[in-house]
Amino acid sequence: MKFENWKIESIQNILPEEFFDLIVKNKSHIEKTFPVTISNCLDLDKTIGFIGFNIQREKDNEGYYFYIRNTETHILIGYVFIKNIKMDIRKCELAYFIDAEYEGRGIISGAISQTIEFCFNQLKLNKVFICTSKINKGSQQIALKHGFQQEGILREEFKNHEGILEDVVYFGLLKSDYYNER
Repeated sequence: MKFENWKIESIQNILPEEFFDLIVKNKSHIEKTFPVTISNCLDLDKTIGFIGFNIQREKDNEGYYFYIRNTETHILIGYVFIKNIKMDIRKCELAYFIDAEYEGRGIISGAISQTIEFCFNQLKLNKVFICTSKINKGSQQIALKHGFQQEGILREEFKNHEGILEDVVYFGLLKSDYYNER
């Protein structure tokens, strides 16, 4: 089932209170894969600092932050961001989550499509990659659906919410593959 009533907004349009509400509502849903975001949004003051830090990172071209809003209720329902930008080799990493209530409706897939296009067309990058938990089959499906190729397993690459190092599945999408598939 597709849910058409959503849009992506930039970080300048987001109130820290609404992002904090999204995190609180989805804490158990995202705590295993977004420990840094959770730890930076433990209360409203920390969330204000986190948003401010990310606004500065975006100004410095060190990250880009997009928020998914339900256009009927006007609440935030997801988050997509570009991180680990390496302009010397023209690549970046995507990370994302959707409110548990909105999973399986094609929203995150649509947001990822727009973000990939931004990476290749606006940022002029050559490669976009996604690193996901070995157990996060939904995120792996998103990567494969968008033409990413599994390039390998990075051993003990990610520190989870319990401080334990976990393996991650690495998916990459080259600009040439992206344009050849279109």
